[in-house]
Amino acid sequence: MPEEEKEAKPLTRKERRAAKKAEKREKKRAKRAAWNKTVRLFPANKKGKHIMRFMNLLRVVLVPLHFLVYPYRLLGHKKVGKGAYIYYGNHYTIWDIFYPARTTWEGIHYLAKQSILEAPVLAKWGQRIGAIGVMRDGSDIRTLMEAIKVLKNGEKISMFPEGTRNKLSDEEFLPFHGGAALMSVKTKTPVVPFVICERPRPFHLTHVVFGEPMELTEYYGRKLTAEEYAEADEKLKNRLYAMREEYRAARSAKKAKKGKKADRENKNATDAEEK
Repeated sequence: MPEEEKEAKPLTRKERRAAKKAEKREKKRAKRAAWNKTVRLFPANKKGKHIMRFMNLLRVVLVPLHFLVYPYRLLGHKKVGKGAYIYYGNHYTIWDIFYPARTTWEGIHYLAKQSILEAPVLAKWGQRIGAIGVMRDGSDIRTLMEAIKVLKNGEKISMFPEGTRNKLSDEEFLPFHGGAALMSVKTKTPVVPFVICERPRPFHLTHVVFGEPMELTEYYGRKLTAEEYAEADEKLKNRLYAMREEYRAARSAKKAKKGKKADRENKNATDAEEK
């Protein structure tokens, strides 16, 4: 006869404690993931504004601290009106989220990597400000549907089409992921392009240019192909490059003007000495 299986050894007190902790962690992780399956919508107040009280608290506390370490200057279309808009910009650091937040006191739903929204503290914060999780491979249809739901509710979203922080180049953007044009066209929502003109560094001034809202009206009311959506996304990306070049040209012209003025002053001082 085959030998009887040995009875499993009872777990030690230490092992039972470890198993219990692991089970507790898994339950918390599942709960955090559940929070981010459905985006939280915020109703409009009597003035028609969608206010996120927790986000305003973060604005008051964290924005000044961020400015002290990473000073910046907003240029261009610095105030965005109430209602639905899509913020669309390049991405260098995790602190880039503060730039759109300075243009409005309304709430903004940020598109963020799903893995970030499952982190212990950020999961709760993300749920309270209605953040929308994005799968890293960009194939998450649910993300588009949730974002469209937010825009149809008259709220704002912010996205970084590069999908991750650009650590490779100060000149070239990373490859852009599509989706912004589709959301804009489907909901007839203006896109607010913004470009961070220099890589932010501690205690160095960074310039951030906000452009006039773009409406892709030429694509409204049509059944678009994938190629046409890609074409519209390309227009948005090219606008970021153009805004950065306009900023650089204006800055160079300003420096040249200052240089000429300094030369004239030096010449006048020299002429006065000779007399």
